[in-house]
Amino acid sequence: MTADSALSHNPVMLAEMLGALDPKNGARYLDATFGAGGYTRAILDAADCSVIAIDRDPDAIKRADGISADYGDRFTILCGCFGDMEQLLLEIGVTRLDGIVMDFGLSSPQIDNPARGFSFRADGPLDMRMGMTGPSAADVVNEWPESELARIIKDYGEERYARRVARAIVTARTDAPIETTAALATIVRSAVPRSKDGIDPATRTFQALRIEVNDELGEIDRALEAAENLLAPEGRLVVVAFHSLEDRRVKAFLAKRSGRGGGGSRHLPQKEPAPPTFTLLPGGLQKPTEAEIRLNPRSRSARLRAAVRNANTSQQVSNAVSGGAS
Repeated sequence: MTADSALSHNPVMLAEMLGALDPKNGARYLDATFGAGGYTRAILDAADCSVIAIDRDPDAIKRADGISADYGDRFTILCGCFGDMEQLLLEIGVTRLDGIVMDFGLSSPQIDNPARGFSFRADGPLDMRMGMTGPSAADVVNEWPESELARIIKDYGEERYARRVARAIVTARTDAPIETTAALATIVRSAVPRSKDGIDPATRTFQALRIEVNDELGEIDRALEAAENLLAPEGRLVVVAFHSLEDRRVKAFLAKRSGRGGGGSRHLPQKEPAPPTFTLLPGGLQKPTEAEIRLNPRSRSARLRAAVRNANTSQQVSNAVSGGAS
């Protein structure tokens, strides 16, 4: 990564994030998806507060050195998955936070570095691992059976031609391993008709592989539950999602935890509803402005949701769901 690529990073919906988080002097916040550090810097500049940041990407941890130099002990960086935030914070003696922000998008340095294999815009190794450990996208593409490839491309990429893509991948890999982003993109384009919206036919398959390789949806589920446990009363949760699979999870979680999840089946015995642990902030779903989209086209699909933690405990919710009491 060059210095220019780091400087070109534009944090998505920055003003909206700060408005929802509302940083206060003396408070402690978590930037659960540090990336290029744009949110962290903005929070530290907005109030005399402290920020703990988490990222599993070794390159992101290195980028944090500049923020440490500028803000001293007001900033702490932890290496790990944001879904493990509760354990990571416990290891440094932190059990309560005044706010948590999560941005599920890839950072610009990740996208712009061909060596990371996240994008087909420039050729590079077919990797896609955020933490640089575990199976890569190349391992999945070259080793998984056709049925499993079709499943993740359909479920995680929402690709209507998933079976055709999986068949094309399996056919191609019989001749030679698929090792680069350009090679995979070419194979996918041969199987998927170009759409009228101009989106590259390879986009959905690349999304599916990235989600699978990094267990992104599992991370989100674990992180939302951990945030519920970590936030103090009046603490704020702010989440920025970039595609429907992510946003639906966040929407469903906040609806259920704010008492708006709807009732059960009228054909089944009715349980006492779980006490709400969050209150949704006024204004509901927020989207980037047209001005931001023009400045940063990558922000186009961003969706921000936010809520305030109330005094009900997570244990109360667990008891209500299970129908028992501790």
